[in-house]
Amino acid sequence: MDLSKLRVLKRSRIIHLCMAITFFTSGVIVNIVQCILYLSLRPFNKWLYRKINWYLSYTIYSQLVCLGDWWSQTEIIMYVDKTVFNKYFGKEHAYLVMNHTYEIDWLIGWMICERIHVLGNCKAYAKKVIQYIPVLGWAWKCSEFVFLERNFDKDREVINKQITELAEHPDPIWLLLFPEGTRFTKKKHEASVEFAAKHNLPQLKYHLLPRTKGFIASLPSMKGKVPAIYNIEVAFREDAPYKPTITTMLLGKPTTAHIYFQRIPLEEVPDNSEDQELFLRNMFIEKDKMKESFINTGDFFATSGVTRVDSFVVKPRLHSIFNFIFWIFITLVPMSYYLMKLLFSGELVYFSIGAGILGAFYILMCKTIGMSEIDKGSSYGALAETTPKKSM
Repeated sequence: MDLSKLRVLKRSRIIHLCMAITFFTSGVIVNIVQCILYLSLRPFNKWLYRKINWYLSYTIYSQLVCLGDWWSQTEIIMYVDKTVFNKYFGKEHAYLVMNHTYEIDWLIGWMICERIHVLGNCKAYAKKVIQYIPVLGWAWKCSEFVFLERNFDKDREVINKQITELAEHPDPIWLLLFPEGTRFTKKKHEASVEFAAKHNLPQLKYHLLPRTKGFIASLPSMKGKVPAIYNIEVAFREDAPYKPTITTMLLGKPTTAHIYFQRIPLEEVPDNSEDQELFLRNMFIEKDKMKESFINTGDFFATSGVTRVDSFVVKPRLHSIFNFIFWIFITLVPMSYYLMKLLFSGELVYFSIGAGILGAFYILMCKTIGMSEIDKGSSYGALAETTPKKSM
């Protein structure tokens, strides 16, 4: 196909609407199956339920992975010790600590998870309200995500219970935490710096000051069950031709993500809460130096003082394409047929129903994209910790 015609096709709102119809229709179908199994099978056989739910979650998540890997052809350059990568990645439970700077940092994580066969067992800490949102929210509820209310007394109990449950999974899980609590913006960064200055804490240039309570509360339940913490830093070149956003991906425009991994055995994390708080804050000081080095030189290691590690690209698998094509035939083809019948029925009532359904899918697509936009994130510091400790 002519590349210019392909670019036009990727910008087509009709094509985007078809993708939305496929994703949301298939997602609700899978949600129904998940809900039935959650209520009927999980109480009696968690092992079998989790095995089945791995595939159910995968079939939803991989449609978004397909958007990144194949529709936009986004490239991911990984920076990690190759020996560590081959020995541990995808073969153990892991607690992921990642910066939250971009709209698609979470999707880049999913794209990596697909490559190492853990996409169906991606877990994360999320706001409780998200569990009520169709497709992803319902899938996360059935997949035992850690839903928090931003009330630490309640959240501490939830964290302990959920992590104990997650550690029992039969297959490796990756549990993601964004300690910054919200995405980086200039306004939130100003609030973070002001808070740090007020409490004599390190003032980060490229990250928000991490909230430590959730990180600390998670560690006791992980001892002896989760072997390692993965320190992760994601960055995109600031002079790249396209911004790293969901809209960019939907328009088929490629981006290149640079992502650094450091595996830290859990036994290297201090045992007492004060030292654990310092551990996390120092991790973010190092992240800040890496980000500064990357912005100034295009290299994480040039001026950061962090030991250089291997960089390589893991090619995407074809599984996400096959999964998406499957759902196109199962959902989009019959939906398109019935929608066309409604729209061209010659009856105003049927036309209105068909137009309403299309409008609903379009609104769902726009709302879902909007949820990922940086300016829609929560406010920083609204529930800031009241007893911070100074970092070393």
